[in-house]
Amino acid sequence: MRIIESPGARTAFLVLTLFTLMAGDAWRYTIGWTGFAILVGLLAVVSVVLLAVQRDRWKVGLLPYPLIAFLVLTVLSLVWSFYPGPTALGIAATWCTVIGGIAVAVTFSWAEILRALGLALKFVLGLSLLFEFVVAAFIRRPVLPPVAEPGIDYANLPDKIPPMLYWSRNELFQAFDAGKIQGIVGNSTLLSFVALLGLIVFGIQLAGGLVRKRWGLFWLVVAVANLAFSRSATNLIGLVAVIAVVAAVLLVRRATSPRAVVTTYVGLSLLAVGGLVGALAFRAPLLGLLGKSPDLTNRTQIWNDVSALAQQRPVLGWGWVSYWAPWVAPFDTLAENNGVRQLHAHNAWIDVWFQLGIIGLIVFGALVLSTLSRSWLFAVDRPQFSPSTTGNFTPASILPLLLLVALIVQSFAESRLLVEYGLFTLALLAVKTQRPHWGPGD
Repeated sequence: MRIIESPGARTAFLVLTLFTLMAGDAWRYTIGWTGFAILVGLLAVVSVVLLAVQRDRWKVGLLPYPLIAFLVLTVLSLVWSFYPGPTALGIAATWCTVIGGIAVAVTFSWAEILRALGLALKFVLGLSLLFEFVVAAFIRRPVLPPVAEPGIDYANLPDKIPPMLYWSRNELFQAFDAGKIQGIVGNSTLLSFVALLGLIVFGIQLAGGLVRKRWGLFWLVVAVANLAFSRSATNLIGLVAVIAVVAAVLLVRRATSPRAVVTTYVGLSLLAVGGLVGALAFRAPLLGLLGKSPDLTNRTQIWNDVSALAQQRPVLGWGWVSYWAPWVAPFDTLAENNGVRQLHAHNAWIDVWFQLGIIGLIVFGALVLSTLSRSWLFAVDRPQFSPSTTGNFTPASILPLLLLVALIVQSFAESRLLVEYGLFTLALLAVKTQRPHWGPGD
């Protein structure tokens, strides 16, 4: 297959896949849902073909057991689902996403993944600032998507259009005050998370000497600008967590004796517990400092409503659905915010409990924790090529850990760990950290 043999085709496929996962709304707002479905379908077909032609390089039995269990559980939930139609759609979307992550893990090296992720992030973050500048400087008014979301008729919108429907709210020039830009992704929280990923990836590339210094610094500034102008408290916390994890990894790497390693781990554990206790004790003032209301922008009400439903079916849940289906019960009357029906619980863990029950929560928790454990070891342990030969750390060795830490922090305020880039990245990291040398050239 040409994509396996051609460096250009490999890069193009991976960059397009990553861009589509991070900026799905940009495609949906411009080419419509039909065009988006065709694009995603083509990417899914290529992923399946990649796995098929490389069937000698991977086996289902070598995949992480929690990942397999999670996928099987989503299918089994069709038996007891309260909404079997949306569950079938959700299963299809979930399996396609996970298969894409597995295909990338098997086909591409860590170095290729890091490079392609950097390119995709440059496209999203660079185009986002350019888009918001054009809106602010020339259009000078909020912009609705050229293609409306399903079920929305622009001709019958109320006089006061819900802010969440706008692609851009024309707030770039107010960003130093209280404005929030949304970029091409159409969502300030999502743009902020992509900016956080940019800081991680561009920082690793710069520290590893993989890019020219001036360009590395330029894209770091672009990422910082997107993060600052999108104003997401969750991702500011994520940034603090990422910085703390980088410091912890460097400390553990420098511990050369068993005693030093134990001492370092004990000290880091005490610091982590102290930080968590302090954050809980001073939760209210910290939220105020971050510009968040005590109800976390209506999230607590959504959490309460979803938790109440989860308690009605606590063991196996209501059935897997991935993104919520607002046209069926109970989603048709659940979680309306600022005039727009929400499509997730704004907390991945509550969402899993609601959809797959306690069983699903255990399985999904095992998937995340096992991947986190392997990512940590991948970051702090030198590569072992033989019993007597160790290699050096590569720039990509810390990438899985930092990506996963950012996703975990986000999972407590958003449910994107269960869909699109979140689930794709989780599947990719779960497989790749278990079989780190599946990709060529690692």
